[in-house]
Amino acid sequence: MVKALIFDFDGLIVDTETPWYYAFRDIYAEHGVELQLDLWSKNVGTSFEEFHPYQYLEQALQRKIDHERMQLLSEQKYEAYLGQAVILPGVLELLQLARDHGIQLAVASSSTREWVHGYLLKLDLLHYFDIIHTSEDVKRVKPDPELYVLTLQSLGVKTSEAIVFEDSPNGLKAANAAGIRCYIVPNEVTRKLQFPKHERRLTSLAEISMELLYS
Repeated sequence: MVKALIFDFDGLIVDTETPWYYAFRDIYAEHGVELQLDLWSKNVGTSFEEFHPYQYLEQALQRKIDHERMQLLSEQKYEAYLGQAVILPGVLELLQLARDHGIQLAVASSSTREWVHGYLLKLDLLHYFDIIHTSEDVKRVKPDPELYVLTLQSLGVKTSEAIVFEDSPNGLKAANAAGIRCYIVPNEVTRKLQFPKHERRLTSLAEISMELLYS
């Protein structure tokens, strides 16, 4: 029986992944360097540990760049591409459906608490979630399973009683390592990436029904 639904945040509840990629793709292009999507995807759903866009650009240019200026420029471009943050299709309906059926809700995100809480407050979604765990709560973020293991413990449910929703391969790897069923819902940046073992693949959360959750 499903007792809890656990959501990633970036790229799943709000598509923050696509504008970040576009922002850095533009900055790279301005320096005459192409930012390949498969390279950028290494940090989707995780930290900059495997691919750091500032350091990689410095290596490509073989010179130092102004990190503060690059951060400011990337944030400006991100905001321009994002526009007004909107909830992705099916998210609100699924949250309400779960609430109506007594299913606990949680967020497990590799992003910071300030980032996740800020968007959830702005979009009036914070009150839906019983538990929110972010990068500050663990030693290692996804694809390490620690975020999901901690979230299960906080919810007080078994792996068989939860379903994870993810948009990235790193998130899926974390869910698999934690032993939790995972439904993947790729976004524009991640839909062409390779996803290992998963329970179901959806085009959006609007496809979810109680029958699908319990099937």
